[in-house]
Amino acid sequence: MANIIITGSSRGIGFQLAQLFANEGHQVLALSRNDAPVAALKHKNISSFSFDLAKEEDFEKLDSFLEKNWKQVDILINNAGKLVNKPFLETSMEELEEVYRVNVFGVAKLTQRIIPLMPPTGHVVSISTMGGVQGSVKFPGLTAYSSSKAAVITMTELWAEEFKESGPIFNVLALGAVQTEMLQEAFPGYKVDTTPLDMATYIKDFSLNGSKFFNGKLLQVSNSTP
Repeated sequence: MANIIITGSSRGIGFQLAQLFANEGHQVLALSRNDAPVAALKHKNISSFSFDLAKEEDFEKLDSFLEKNWKQVDILINNAGKLVNKPFLETSMEELEEVYRVNVFGVAKLTQRIIPLMPPTGHVVSISTMGGVQGSVKFPGLTAYSSSKAAVITMTELWAEEFKESGPIFNVLALGAVQTEMLQEAFPGYKVDTTPLDMATYIKDFSLNGSKFFNGKLLQVSNSTP
């Protein structure tokens, strides 16, 4: 059984992921700014506390938890994301920085923190979006979000190269539309058939097995536009 960290676990895909892994007997640390939904599950295999990728003091809480409870992290899923849906000319630099602080700097900081605790076969799976893939269809209002997720793709490729001799393994999944709260924030009223549970099931299986076949790869997981 694996020790697994999942960010963005209060709703949507992350919330489903935590339960899927835990129900299989894995130990899950579910991190999100609002940990109440996960805590309410009272699942014996899930630990949680409030965690904000933009706050240094929360990283100290993480360090304390890992020192006391886990000697190793087998899988890290960088799922958390911050979205601003605004025309570019109306987007302040503060809003742009807030998105990057979570989606880029927070992901980098957490990954940097966890790599030393991972075995050579460990797997870092970062969640991006089709909007961050070069050459894919782009949509107005998502400059901050999509560009930050593009950065996650490139960071993943660089990490895989830098750690190719020692491990762990790094991959990134660019997701298409999933019927989540974030989809409604980006595309109000848009409906798709893919549920959070559908996508979480795919990500769970990939996180456990994908490192045997992929490293430094961007996989596009989408059956719709957006």
